Amino acid sequence: MTHFPFASAARQFLVALACCSSWAVSAASPLSLWPTVPFIRGQDLCQYQDAYGQSRNELSLNMAHRLKDLFSAGLASSDAVGILKAIDGLIDKNRRMATAGLGMDVTLEASLKAAIDGFYRKINPKEKKLQFVNPAPLLDVLRDLRTEQRQGSLNLSQLAKISGFAWGTYAYSPGCRGDILATIHVELANGSNFSFLAQGAPESVMTSIGSQMFEFFQRTQFPSVMRMGSKSLTLVGAPGSPIGVAPSPAVAQSACVMSQARLPVLEEYEFLSTLGDWNGGVSLDHQLWALADGHILAPDLRNPSPIRHPEDVNSTEIYYYCVK
Repeated sequence: MTHFPFASAARQFLVALACCSSWAVSAASPLSLWPTVPFIRGQDLCQYQDAYGQSRNELSLNMAHRLKDLFSAGLASSDAVGILKAIDGLIDKNRRMATAGLGMDVTLEASLKAAIDGFYRKINPKEKKLQFVNPAPLLDVLRDLRTEQRQGSLNLSQLAKISGFAWGTYAYSPGCRGDILATIHVELANGSNFSFLAQGAPESVMTSIGSQMFEFFQRTQFPSVMRMGSKSLTLVGAPGSPIGVAPSPAVAQSACVMSQARLPVLEEYEFLSTLGDWNGGVSLDHQLWALADGHILAPDLRNPSPIRHPEDVNSTEIYYYCVK
């Protein structure tokens, strides 16, 4: 592995990336991230809780109770104190052994990539919006693996293929039950950055973060442009949010007009629902949706027609988004 101070490496990476990138990166664009995810170990919150989770008086009382139990068992005072010291020493030794070395960052990086890839295999969207790309020649990758190293060099010719990089932190969480508190931060060449947080066992905590990253980067972004037959349709979203909720179709229509857009027609709603949230569309789910003529699209009421009058559905939660 190429070893270098993380802060200095991050600055080098972003400067080089900005110089090599010839196009702007946005949250809606497919992202190709540097394959190595460096991790910084944070404060051991387990040890911190051990030390400061109780007041000095509470700690003293606990120690007194432990000594009392040992005296009751028939141990001499000198032996009892020695046993307590030995037990505390073994606990500290086991913790040092468990956290020694650089294995945790490799585990977290590998499980993060596996989790994200698992979501992509399960959902199988037409286009992947997030991936880790190793731009180095395959022979160099194999050489690094044989020597148990990770990709760490900053080759300017390779960086032109990269949109940004991810880095993380981890800390042993309060409770001292083996959980860790982990974060992932995605830094892009255009200055954008995104952060994700989860807590759990080391072997599963990255599943939660991977789910968050998949949903954030793969879900349809607003605004975005979608081809529908021979025309382009711009998904504007609702004022203040991607999907809006209004008490009536008239209120939804007015909100879209104020945004210099309009409500989708039936064919547009259903086409975008066919694409789904992960392929540039918007799922209808089982909600009621506003139509421009004052009617409501009720996807679960298709007999005789999903187009209904507001009084037919008797709801004041009508979903909508705007297009143009």
